[in-house]
Amino acid sequence: MTPKRVLTVAGSDSGGGAGIQADLKTMLAHGVHGMSVLAAVTAQNSVGVQGYWELPADAVRAQLSSVLDDIGVDAVKTGMLASATLVETVAEVLATVRVPVVVDPVGVSKHGDALLAADAVAAVRDRLLPVATLVTPNLYEVGQLTGVKVESEDDLPRAAAAVLALGPRAVLVKGGHLAGDAVDLLLTRDGVSRTYRAPRWDNRHTHGTGCTLASAIASRLALGDPLPDAVAAAKDYVTGAIAAGFPLGAGIGPVDHGWRWR
Repeated sequence: MTPKRVLTVAGSDSGGGAGIQADLKTMLAHGVHGMSVLAAVTAQNSVGVQGYWELPADAVRAQLSSVLDDIGVDAVKTGMLASATLVETVAEVLATVRVPVVVDPVGVSKHGDALLAADAVAAVRDRLLPVATLVTPNLYEVGQLTGVKVESEDDLPRAAAAVLALGPRAVLVKGGHLAGDAVDLLLTRDGVSRTYRAPRWDNRHTHGTGCTLASAIASRLALGDPLPDAVAAAKDYVTGAIAAGFPLGAGIGPVDHGWRWR
Protein backbone atom coordinates (compact mmCIF):
# COMPACT_ATOMS: atom_id res chain seq x y z
CA MET A 1 0.00 0.00 0.00
CA THR A 2 1.13 3.54 -0.72
CA PRO A 3 1.75 5.44 2.53
CA LYS A 4 0.23 8.82 3.23
CA ARG A 5 2.07 11.65 1.51
CA VAL A 6 3.31 14.75 3.35
CA LEU A 7 5.08 17.66 1.67
CA THR A 8 7.43 20.08 3.40
CA VAL A 9 8.17 23.49 1.88
CA ALA A 10 11.12 24.87 3.81
CA GLY A 11 14.83 25.58 3.93
CA SER A 12 17.74 23.18 4.11
CA ASP A 13 19.77 22.90 7.32
CA SER A 14 23.28 21.79 6.41
CA GLY A 15 23.76 20.59 10.01
CA GLY A 16 20.83 18.19 9.68
CA GLY A 17 18.98 19.19 12.86
CA ALA A 18 16.21 21.44 11.57
CA GLY A 19 14.56 22.48 8.30
CA ILE A 20 13.95 20.04 5.47
CA GLN A 21 16.21 17.44 7.09
CA ALA A 22 14.29 17.45 10.39
CA ASP A 23 10.98 17.41 8.54
CA LEU A 24 11.82 14.32 6.50
CA LYS A 25 13.22 12.45 9.52
CA THR A 26 10.05 13.24 11.46
CA MET A 27 7.85 12.07 8.61
CA LEU A 28 9.76 8.81 8.35
CA ALA A 29 9.35 8.30 12.10
CA HIS A 30 5.57 8.62 11.64
CA GLY A 31 5.34 6.16 8.76
CA VAL A 32 4.41 8.65 6.04
CA HIS A 33 6.13 9.39 2.75
CA GLY A 34 7.95 12.72 3.02
CA MET A 35 8.49 14.98 0.02
CA SER A 36 10.25 18.33 -0.16
CA VAL A 37 10.19 21.68 -1.89
CA LEU A 38 13.39 23.57 -1.17
CA ALA A 39 12.83 27.30 -0.64
CA ALA A 40 16.25 28.28 0.71
CA VAL A 41 19.68 26.89 1.50
CA THR A 42 21.43 27.69 4.77
CA ALA A 43 25.04 27.37 5.84
CA GLN A 44 24.30 26.27 9.39
CA ASN A 45 25.86 24.27 12.19
CA SER A 46 25.55 23.83 15.95
CA VAL A 47 26.74 27.36 16.74
CA GLY A 48 24.61 29.38 14.33
CA VAL A 49 23.61 30.29 10.79
CA GLN A 50 26.51 31.60 8.76
CA GLY A 51 24.35 32.56 5.77
CA TYR A 52 21.32 31.70 3.69
CA TRP A 53 20.34 31.95 0.04
CA GLU A 54 16.76 31.80 -1.20
CA LEU A 55 15.85 29.95 -4.38
CA PRO A 56 14.16 31.76 -7.28
CA ALA A 57 10.37 31.85 -7.08
CA ASP A 58 10.14 29.97 -10.40
CA ALA A 59 12.21 27.12 -8.93
CA VAL A 60 9.93 26.87 -5.89
CA ARG A 61 6.81 26.99 -8.05
CA ALA A 62 8.21 24.29 -10.36
CA GLN A 63 8.96 21.98 -7.41
CA LEU A 64 5.44 22.47 -6.09
CA SER A 65 3.93 21.69 -9.48
CA SER A 66 6.06 18.58 -9.91
CA VAL A 67 4.86 17.08 -6.64
CA LEU A 68 1.25 18.26 -6.64
CA ASP A 69 0.47 17.49 -10.29
CA ASP A 70 1.85 13.95 -10.28
CA ILE A 71 2.17 12.51 -6.78
CA GLY A 72 -0.36 14.52 -4.78
CA VAL A 73 -0.35 15.19 -1.05
CA ASP A 74 -2.33 14.34 2.07
CA ALA A 75 -0.89 17.22 4.14
CA VAL A 76 1.57 20.08 3.72
CA LYS A 77 3.94 21.72 6.19
CA THR A 78 5.72 25.02 5.56
CA GLY A 79 8.81 26.29 7.35
CA MET A 80 11.50 28.79 6.37
CA LEU A 81 10.37 30.74 3.30
CA ALA A 82 12.94 33.56 3.60
CA SER A 83 11.38 36.35 1.48
CA ALA A 84 8.08 38.05 0.73
CA THR A 85 8.23 36.81 -2.86
CA LEU A 86 8.57 33.18 -1.76
CA VAL A 87 5.86 33.54 0.89
CA GLU A 88 3.46 34.93 -1.72
CA THR A 89 4.39 32.24 -4.24
CA VAL A 90 3.81 29.41 -1.78
CA ALA A 91 0.60 30.94 -0.42
CA GLU A 92 -0.83 31.30 -3.92
CA VAL A 93 -0.27 27.62 -4.67
CA LEU A 94 -1.43 26.33 -1.28
CA ALA A 95 -4.69 28.26 -1.59
CA THR A 96 -5.64 25.68 -4.26
CA VAL A 97 -4.72 22.60 -2.18
CA ARG A 98 -7.56 20.87 -0.33
CA VAL A 99 -5.55 19.13 2.38
CA PRO A 100 -4.39 20.23 5.86
CA VAL A 101 -1.70 22.91 5.76
CA VAL A 102 0.48 23.37 8.85
CA VAL A 103 2.39 26.67 8.84
CA ASP A 104 5.45 27.06 11.04
CA PRO A 105 6.10 30.82 10.63
CA VAL A 106 9.86 30.57 11.00
CA GLY A 107 11.40 33.94 11.83
CA VAL A 108 14.68 33.15 13.57
CA SER A 109 16.90 30.15 14.18
CA LYS A 110 17.49 28.48 17.55
CA HIS A 111 20.58 30.70 17.86
CA GLY A 112 18.68 33.94 17.17
CA ASP A 113 19.76 34.34 13.54
CA ALA A 114 17.14 35.91 11.24
CA LEU A 115 15.66 33.49 8.68
CA LEU A 116 12.89 35.74 7.35
CA ALA A 117 13.39 39.11 5.69
CA ALA A 118 11.83 41.99 7.63
CA ASP A 119 9.57 42.91 4.71
CA ALA A 120 8.25 39.33 4.52
CA VAL A 121 6.45 39.40 7.88
CA ALA A 122 3.47 41.20 6.34
CA ALA A 123 3.28 38.60 3.58
CA VAL A 124 3.20 35.79 6.15
CA ARG A 125 0.49 37.63 8.08
CA ASP A 126 -1.65 38.63 5.10
CA ARG A 127 -1.11 35.86 2.55
CA LEU A 128 0.11 32.67 4.22
CA LEU A 129 -1.82 32.51 7.50
CA PRO A 130 -5.25 32.72 5.81
CA VAL A 131 -4.55 29.45 3.93
CA ALA A 132 -3.33 27.62 7.04
CA THR A 133 -5.23 24.84 8.75
CA LEU A 134 -2.93 25.36 11.73
CA VAL A 135 -0.17 27.87 12.48
CA THR A 136 2.43 27.02 15.14
CA PRO A 137 4.20 30.21 16.30
CA ASN A 138 6.62 30.38 19.20
CA LEU A 139 6.48 33.40 21.50
CA TYR A 140 8.89 35.45 19.41
CA GLU A 141 6.84 34.77 16.28
CA VAL A 142 3.61 35.69 18.08
CA GLY A 143 5.15 39.08 18.85
CA GLN A 144 6.47 39.44 15.32
CA LEU A 145 3.05 38.72 13.79
CA THR A 146 0.71 40.42 16.26
CA GLY A 147 2.69 42.65 18.62
CA VAL A 148 1.39 40.66 21.60
CA LYS A 149 4.07 39.99 24.21
CA VAL A 150 3.73 36.75 26.20
CA GLU A 151 5.36 36.80 29.61
CA SER A 152 3.45 34.04 31.40
CA GLU A 153 1.05 31.18 30.77
CA ASP A 154 -1.83 33.56 31.51
CA ASP A 155 -0.97 35.49 28.34
CA LEU A 156 -1.35 32.48 26.03
CA PRO A 157 -5.13 32.83 25.38
CA ARG A 158 -4.74 36.48 24.36
CA ALA A 159 -1.83 35.59 22.09
CA ALA A 160 -3.73 32.71 20.48
CA ALA A 161 -6.77 34.90 19.84
CA ALA A 162 -4.60 37.56 18.20
CA VAL A 163 -3.04 35.05 15.82
CA LEU A 164 -6.40 33.41 15.09
CA ALA A 165 -7.76 36.81 14.05
CA LEU A 166 -5.24 36.81 11.19
CA GLY A 167 -7.16 34.08 9.38
CA PRO A 168 -5.89 30.53 10.08
CA ARG A 169 -8.41 27.90 11.08
CA ALA A 170 -6.43 27.12 14.23
CA VAL A 171 -3.35 28.23 16.14
CA LEU A 172 -1.00 26.41 18.48
CA VAL A 173 0.96 28.93 20.54
CA LYS A 174 4.12 27.26 21.77
CA GLY A 175 5.11 28.30 25.28
CA GLY A 176 8.41 26.49 25.35
CA HIS A 177 10.32 29.66 26.22
CA LEU A 178 8.31 30.26 29.39
CA ALA A 179 9.49 29.07 32.80
CA GLY A 180 8.19 25.79 34.19
CA ASP A 181 6.53 23.04 32.19
CA ALA A 182 6.49 23.21 28.39
CA VAL A 183 2.93 24.45 27.84
CA ASP A 184 1.25 24.95 24.44
CA LEU A 185 -2.26 26.27 23.76
CA LEU A 186 -4.47 25.20 20.86
CA LEU A 187 -7.33 27.49 19.83
CA THR A 188 -9.56 26.90 16.81
CA ARG A 189 -12.11 28.95 14.93
CA ASP A 190 -14.71 26.40 16.05
CA GLY A 191 -14.10 27.32 19.67
CA VAL A 192 -11.90 24.40 20.69
CA SER A 193 -9.38 25.37 23.36
CA ARG A 194 -6.92 22.80 24.67
CA THR A 195 -3.75 23.07 26.73
CA TYR A 196 -0.89 20.63 26.27
CA ARG A 197 1.63 20.27 29.06
CA ALA A 198 4.89 18.31 29.20
CA PRO A 199 7.83 18.24 31.61
CA ARG A 200 10.76 20.45 30.77
CA TRP A 201 13.84 18.29 30.26
CA ASP A 202 17.21 19.57 31.42
CA ASN A 203 18.81 19.23 27.99
CA ARG A 204 20.25 22.11 25.98
CA HIS A 205 20.28 20.08 22.75
CA THR A 206 16.95 21.23 21.31
CA HIS A 207 17.81 22.31 17.78
CA GLY A 208 14.91 21.59 15.41
CA THR A 209 12.03 21.45 17.90
CA GLY A 210 9.74 23.79 15.95
CA CYS A 211 10.25 22.09 12.60
CA THR A 212 9.85 18.68 14.23
CA LEU A 213 6.60 19.54 16.00
CA ALA A 214 4.97 21.05 12.91
CA SER A 215 6.02 18.09 10.74
CA ALA A 216 4.75 15.62 13.30
CA ILE A 217 1.37 17.37 13.39
CA ALA A 218 1.18 17.38 9.59
CA SER A 219 2.03 13.68 9.54
CA ARG A 220 -0.68 12.85 12.09
CA LEU A 221 -3.23 14.92 10.16
CA ALA A 222 -2.33 13.03 6.98
CA LEU A 223 -2.92 9.79 8.88
CA GLY A 224 -6.43 10.96 9.75
CA ASP A 225 -6.14 12.21 13.33
CA PRO A 226 -8.51 15.01 14.39
CA LEU A 227 -6.52 18.19 15.02
CA PRO A 228 -6.47 18.06 18.86
CA ASP A 229 -5.33 14.43 18.76
CA ALA A 230 -2.72 15.17 16.09
CA VAL A 231 -1.25 17.90 18.29
CA ALA A 232 -1.25 15.60 21.33
CA ALA A 233 0.57 12.84 19.46
CA ALA A 234 3.07 15.31 18.01
CA LYS A 235 3.69 16.87 21.41
CA ASP A 236 4.43 13.44 22.86
CA TYR A 237 6.82 12.68 20.01
CA VAL A 238 8.74 15.96 20.23
CA THR A 239 8.96 15.72 24.04
CA GLY A 240 10.67 12.36 23.66
CA ALA A 241 12.92 13.75 20.95
CA ILE A 242 13.96 16.63 23.22
CA ALA A 243 14.67 14.27 26.11
CA ALA A 244 16.95 12.26 23.80
CA GLY A 245 18.62 15.28 22.17
CA PHE A 246 22.35 14.77 21.79
CA PRO A 247 25.53 16.88 21.55
CA LEU A 248 26.81 17.62 18.07
CA GLY A 249 29.54 20.11 17.30
CA ALA A 250 30.52 22.87 19.71
CA GLY A 251 27.06 24.37 20.27
CA ILE A 252 23.43 23.27 20.50
CA GLY A 253 22.82 19.74 19.28
CA PRO A 254 19.63 18.43 17.65
CA VAL A 255 16.66 16.61 19.05
CA ASP A 256 16.71 12.88 18.33
CA HIS A 257 14.15 12.13 15.63
CA GLY A 258 14.77 8.40 15.95
CA TRP A 259 14.39 8.17 19.74
CA ARG A 260 11.59 5.60 19.53
CA TRP A 261 13.86 3.22 17.66
CA ARG A 262 16.81 3.37 20.08
